[in-house]
Amino acid sequence: MEKFDIIIIGSGPGGSATAMRALDFGKNICIVEKKDVGGAGIMNGALTSKTMWELSKDYAIASDVSRGYRASGLMVDFQKVKKTVIQAAKEKQYHILSQIETFAPEKNLKGSITIKYGEAKFIDDKKIEIKNNEKTEIIVSDNFVIATGARPRQLPGYKTDQKRIYDSDGILNLKKFPGRMLIIGSGIIGCEFATIFSNYKNTEVHLLDRTNLVLPFEDEDVSQFVSKNLENNGVKIHYTASLREIRYKKDYLEVVLDYKDGHSRVLEIDIALIAIGRVPNSENLGLENIGIEPNERGFLPVDETCKVIGHKDKSVYAVGDITGHLQLYSVAQLQGRYAARAISDTIENPIVYDNLSTLMFFKPEVAAVGMNEKMLREKNIAYKMVCYSNSLVTRSIAMRNTDGFVKILLSDDGEDKILGMRAAGPQASSFIISVAHLINTGNSLQEIMKVPHPHPSITEGIQECMRVFDNRSFYKPNVFPEYIKTGSWKPKPDKLEKF
Repeated sequence: MEKFDIIIIGSGPGGSATAMRALDFGKNICIVEKKDVGGAGIMNGALTSKTMWELSKDYAIASDVSRGYRASGLMVDFQKVKKTVIQAAKEKQYHILSQIETFAPEKNLKGSITIKYGEAKFIDDKKIEIKNNEKTEIIVSDNFVIATGARPRQLPGYKTDQKRIYDSDGILNLKKFPGRMLIIGSGIIGCEFATIFSNYKNTEVHLLDRTNLVLPFEDEDVSQFVSKNLENNGVKIHYTASLREIRYKKDYLEVVLDYKDGHSRVLEIDIALIAIGRVPNSENLGLENIGIEPNERGFLPVDETCKVIGHKDKSVYAVGDITGHLQLYSVAQLQGRYAARAISDTIENPIVYDNLSTLMFFKPEVAAVGMNEKMLREKNIAYKMVCYSNSLVTRSIAMRNTDGFVKILLSDDGEDKILGMRAAGPQASSFIISVAHLINTGNSLQEIMKVPHPHPSITEGIQECMRVFDNRSFYKPNVFPEYIKTGSWKPKPDKLEKF
């Protein structure tokens, strides 16, 4: 039986990050992968969907006639779009494979990576079994990292056949743009795919929203902004609607929706896309053989070093979506790197999940970091808010792209600490990290105001938003109340919490 310093189950963003960081400590690593190198981070998730979004965004810009130019004879071929998306995924996949081959054991370098394909199952605390179509083998280690990720949640009562009912893993099975599609679920994934398909103007897109707001975890103004732009892009949002039934017809699907006010509606569609969240891949790993039991939702909770909680005596770690933390590529990578350091006994500070940035690929893109108003009210933290429209930002005006805003929350306790930011519009995904850094360093408003922003730049919106708090902005809120919105909130004195 081969023995390794670390065995990693899964090669997605968490698993691959663990392996590459463990190399820095000279470890001999084995990655066990069931299907595609890179996991959902590449082949069925972050990279493929964002490539689809980028291509659809470019098409939407090319087809826009409001800027004084027109592209004649503009057409889109879904098969070529699909080929480009797969090429992007393969490119990233081969980056990872190139690293694995560079550190193959036969190179006799300080550390090594071996990759084995098949399904992994724990036999005991030291051994796992790997099964594939060709053979079964057992490998040994003192350290294990579970990075098996998550998969799309299924819609009860309906089989996701990737022919008429799809999920995000199977959307590239499409042969052409569907004429009519219903997206079930109005979270980030549902809204992203609604944006992608509506950008191409080849598909009638329906979006099912069980509440009265898309992105129900966000503040109402952000949700309304996203809803408005989806509708302006041609998406038909069915608010307060629930799915009663999907009826299979020969050439189409018949969908029955029930609304909160009591009325129902029947739609004729070509495909349905299920986007109701993701569930962890914690089954069939033989966890019972090592005394580990997932929680009631199937996740493996971890401590500050990413070791599975409740099993301090075992060197079993978990990273990525399987842990139940935010299902973000960046979180999986962060955890993977921490797990590698924990195994190598080099951790100085515990992992911190505060102020992680989130990107949402809509039209326009939306970025978030820190807390929103809902979170602050739940925690009874006093805050003040300014929302500054891109309509007043010179660079946005020059770009002819003023649909967006910067919304900043400060603590209302005399210290003026940044608690969170939401931004939408061009370059939002790029500049959000600067605010994340300001939050992490705990800088006050006065310290931040010492740094001037270049002109013309999109980030001048951040600068002016900050200036509004201090009553020294160039444009005054009472002159442009539709573009500069302010507010504050305080809990009852007996419930006030300090940030």
